[in-house]
Amino acid sequence: MKLLNIKLRNFRNYEETELLFSPHINVLLGENAQGKTNLLEAIYVLALTRSHRTANDKELINWQSSNAQIAAQIEKQNGVLPLELDLGSRGKKAKVNHLEQAKLSSYVGQLNVILFAPEDLQIVKGAPQKRRKFMDMEFGQMSNKYLYNSSQYRKILKQRNKYLKDLHRQTSTDKVYLSVLSDQLAAFGAEIIFQRLQLIKQLEKFAQQIHSEISQGKETLVLDYHTSIPVANQISVEALYQYLQQQYQQIQAKEIMQATTLLGPHRDDLQFLVNDKNVAAFGSQGQQRTTALALKLAEIDLMKEQTNEYPVLLLDDVLSELDDYRQTHLLTAIQDKVQTFLTTTSLSGVQQELLRDPRIFKIKAGQVQAGDKEEHE
Repeated sequence: MKLLNIKLRNFRNYEETELLFSPHINVLLGENAQGKTNLLEAIYVLALTRSHRTANDKELINWQSSNAQIAAQIEKQNGVLPLELDLGSRGKKAKVNHLEQAKLSSYVGQLNVILFAPEDLQIVKGAPQKRRKFMDMEFGQMSNKYLYNSSQYRKILKQRNKYLKDLHRQTSTDKVYLSVLSDQLAAFGAEIIFQRLQLIKQLEKFAQQIHSEISQGKETLVLDYHTSIPVANQISVEALYQYLQQQYQQIQAKEIMQATTLLGPHRDDLQFLVNDKNVAAFGSQGQQRTTALALKLAEIDLMKEQTNEYPVLLLDDVLSELDDYRQTHLLTAIQDKVQTFLTTTSLSGVQQELLRDPRIFKIKAGQVQAGDKEEHE
């Protein structure tokens, strides 16, 4: 999968911009606050219809305008596909091959991206919600079924929590309706947990090999999915559904008392163990960085396995966070494998011999000057 070009109109500090990209490495070069990350963000938003930096779509629109557009052509194995995304006060409109999509869920997955930024270290050492978001965003790109199930789960969870509050306040008393919501939540929750278990197992397979290479065989990485449900290797969706359903019945009084849903994939976590120790709690900063790097590189292989297409890789000022050894491993691993977009304030800290014929885009105040390979600084 390749991003051939992009057109931006009134997106962040870009009023009107059209760019053609290299199928290999594209370097977005410029000082801070000039628009490098905004351009990377535009690619991310085009793929996922949401930003990784803000939950407020209004922040994506140039302050002088009421709406913004992102359009691009992507090249997949079966040909070139135009994509369009319109952001406005009335919400989002997405088009695939010039046809408007009734649901955003049918649009997501046309362009697959993997973002690696300094804050992704929080996936390893941050709060559980960071890891749940990571699973939902990445697995949702790989599987329309996962995307649908997680969307429905969030919708029913919101309804159920609201009704639990009503029961807690005694403004409602109908527990039959709670049972209906519990049954629906258990059904979608079981599907999510089952898919997470399957995909994490595959992600672990790739991440273990990469982590072993970076650590020169001294460390073993294990991905451990933490759920309140006792899971076996051959557990089925039906078994997960039955367990969730039973648990909701057993803890009903407790949930009403606390006015919230206490069980399900929205409470689960993913832990990373290096040589049997939780790397978030006991790992060095170097081990945490290695784990994050192995995870992101493993995503590339997993996405290829699941979709039969390599994703587009977005590296947001991440090379400055990596030492020479890890930087070398990253740049060597992606060479001639995935189309890459890399933001940096300077090429002086980048091992340029590993950037094979990059296209350089110099960015200043929302203006982009495209060129060829940059001379060594």
